[in-house]
Amino acid sequence: MDNTPILIGVAHVDQRITEIEGAKEPLEMMIEATQTAAADAGISLEEVASVRVVRGIWPYENPAQAVAQAIGAPNAQTALTQFGGNFVQSAVNNTALAIQNGDFDLAVITGAECGNVQAKAARAGVELPWQEVPGTPDLIIGDNVEMRHDAEKAIRLGRPIQVYPLFETALRNDLKRSVEEHSVKVSELWADFSQVAAGNPNAWIREAKTAEEIRTPSAVNRPVSFPYPKFLNSNNNVDQGAALILCSVSKAKILGVPEDKWIYPWAGTDGHDHYCVSNRDNLHSSPAIRIAGRRCLELAGVTVAELDRVDVYSCFPSAVQVAARELELDISKPLTVTGGLTWAGGPLNNYVMHSIVRMAQLLREAPEEKGLITANGGYLTKHAFGVYSATAPAEEFRHEDLQAQIDAEPRRQVVENFTGDATVEAYSVMYAGEEPSKAFLSCLTADGQRTWGITEDSALMADMIAIEYVGKSVQLNQTDVSFA
Repeated sequence: MDNTPILIGVAHVDQRITEIEGAKEPLEMMIEATQTAAADAGISLEEVASVRVVRGIWPYENPAQAVAQAIGAPNAQTALTQFGGNFVQSAVNNTALAIQNGDFDLAVITGAECGNVQAKAARAGVELPWQEVPGTPDLIIGDNVEMRHDAEKAIRLGRPIQVYPLFETALRNDLKRSVEEHSVKVSELWADFSQVAAGNPNAWIREAKTAEEIRTPSAVNRPVSFPYPKFLNSNNNVDQGAALILCSVSKAKILGVPEDKWIYPWAGTDGHDHYCVSNRDNLHSSPAIRIAGRRCLELAGVTVAELDRVDVYSCFPSAVQVAARELELDISKPLTVTGGLTWAGGPLNNYVMHSIVRMAQLLREAPEEKGLITANGGYLTKHAFGVYSATAPAEEFRHEDLQAQIDAEPRRQVVENFTGDATVEAYSVMYAGEEPSKAFLSCLTADGQRTWGITEDSALMADMIAIEYVGKSVQLNQTDVSFA
């Protein structure tokens, strides 16, 4: 028996509605995507042994059981991931290993979000009549871990739109760019992503934007959290679902799946940075991406230069830039196959399933090519990687957990409610409507501990948006900040 794991069926589905009435809910989209993936592979699904769902913002307790029932495989193992954008690739890694080990030979991974419907319902004050799916999955993939330090909770720092701009300003300083210069570079990067989305039939927004449109606040591009206007944020208001069907080579032959449909996972890795941002050595790098990402390429026997296609997880520009630096990717080449979470669509935890679908579609057209998928969950926290090709690898699928090596990386101590002098390490400025409302400052004390400050001073926040504040000396009184 050849237990080599392969991807045989892929599907992307979406719905674009103007009225809430009659709209599909996420579970229906999962079922539709799974059935569409089966049609893509040219198989029926009664023999599916495991159904795995990526957890989303919906009320279902065991959605995999409902999917299994709908596809005629009611006795299939059911699985559900934890929250996190890394868990699609982690689920693929887990599934590929299970198939290779002979645990089962045919599995489905699916997920969906209906952020567009939810946004419309919230504006209309309507409660969505989504069905309940009770029960307990047979398997939970991943761990549910607290990722906020008490010091972060104390200042109400926790939303991704508050945290990723901190990484951006820290990165800007490390690159030694001015505020304006960095804004131009970031908008050019996102314009490149927009161009890719324009050529992706699965993308939510296929109208390419210019760099100037992306960096310039406007009626349709409101400021959100400096240095990010809306067009530099993930677009979660999408209704999108996807599905992947994996099996062994032996099973594919029995099912009669044509070999031109086969995509081989060559290697995969997983790892997470220090869970709390407050404990990280700096805010412009990711040891987990460097260690786990590079090891994934090594396991696949592929150099960065030999990669033909890449999809870097792109919730915010800082995530892309940090990953590109850590992996030493050639930024003159496209860093996405979809267009990213702003333009292709950001269905929360499930985006990477769409990037794998698109990668598979492209690799089928060019069997000799090799592609890298990166996945990110939390605050640039949890990471997973996968190398794929339509050509069989020289060795069996290889996977490693690099956590012990990552955990050995430097960790900062945190001091809460610090009073005294410090240096600004990073900052973000949140908006309420058109005006700045609150700024968060990550600061380092003279002995290298991290502490946090906040301000709601409108004049100070206006200055923080106009000129560089990273590197400035700051006086902290508890969490209140002042500058000489």
